[in-house]
Amino acid sequence: MVRERSANVHCDPHEFLAAVNIPDDLNDWLALLQAPQVGAATARRLADGFGGPRAALHASDQDLQRAGVSLAARQVLRAPNWQAVEAALDWLHAEPACTAITLSSDNYPPLLAAIDDAPPVLFVRGDCELLTGPHLAIVGSRNPTRPAIHTAHDFAAALSRVGVGIVSGLAAGIDAAAHRGALSVDGVTIAVAAHGLDRVYPRENAGLAREIAQRGALVSEFVPGTAPLREHFPRRNRIISGLSMGVLVVEAAMRSGSLITARLGAEQGREVFAIPGSIHNPMARGCHALIRQGAKLVETVTDLVEELGVEAREEAALIPANDGLRDVESELDDDYVTLLDAMGYDPACVDELVQRTALTPQVLSSMLLNLELRGIVHPVPGVGYVRAAKRE
Repeated sequence: MVRERSANVHCDPHEFLAAVNIPDDLNDWLALLQAPQVGAATARRLADGFGGPRAALHASDQDLQRAGVSLAARQVLRAPNWQAVEAALDWLHAEPACTAITLSSDNYPPLLAAIDDAPPVLFVRGDCELLTGPHLAIVGSRNPTRPAIHTAHDFAAALSRVGVGIVSGLAAGIDAAAHRGALSVDGVTIAVAAHGLDRVYPRENAGLAREIAQRGALVSEFVPGTAPLREHFPRRNRIISGLSMGVLVVEAAMRSGSLITARLGAEQGREVFAIPGSIHNPMARGCHALIRQGAKLVETVTDLVEELGVEAREEAALIPANDGLRDVESELDDDYVTLLDAMGYDPACVDELVQRTALTPQVLSSMLLNLELRGIVHPVPGVGYVRAAKRE
């Protein structure tokens, strides 16, 4: 239990927790999780074994030793840093849009609670009720191609229309595109952070984070003040998959945090989906590897809806909104049609296109710029250009 409250809170700890709609056992969980080598799975095992986190905190040294708790951890549990616990509670008191839920809370998401290393505490900025599904995780590269950004956005928007919430990690690239896709149609989106909710990472997504907090939920297992350290991101990923019925990887290299999320999802019994790409695109190799390992290949939103067993509200919602690309292409003259036919749908550099079309580099560069401005082709850094996919 919290020993003494700080001067700005003048009430009994339990009265304080009730006043801000926070579960009674929050302080006990926070104290238990301070111990070294006591992560989510161990803390939950100790709480289950001793009859709750408070009982685990008050267990004898001998009982804790028999439970496999190290000497260093037992020493911390004998004298927890209650000031750190109070700091987290004070932050919650000062942030009316934020709360915390524990495994004992009625609104703790059941899908997440079912995994072995479910976080005992979740800090939430936004609507806690949105954490209960159905949700799909959409993850991918932080440096995706332009077509992949559009794909993530459109899939998220289409899934939102049929009532599937979108979970991701607020990272640059595919994560941000998925969040924005859900928000674009007033859908539900949840961002899981690898740091305390008193900060935003990356800073470029601060505006997006504010919008998610207002219309969805930001979630973290880390106490306020925790920095976005490298080792926090794999821990964050298990929550992304744990909140979701499945994980969709849009674009990922072979060494990618997105593949960690997909692996964790598979270990949790979640469906894993991957969108294939060009064999010439190194950012598609992670998805191709997942497909070889048994992930389900996805080409349309209908593929996902059928696999997840979600009943679509309307058939039109299964197809991402048409961006008018076919209409724009139908207005192009013959030279542009020839260029697009020569490009195909794989990335191509200007020299290759010169050889395929017999157009001069100057003319070709001008045409590519025009097509880029009209959204018909996209530049691929270090490679050249790729044609935007037409929607049937």
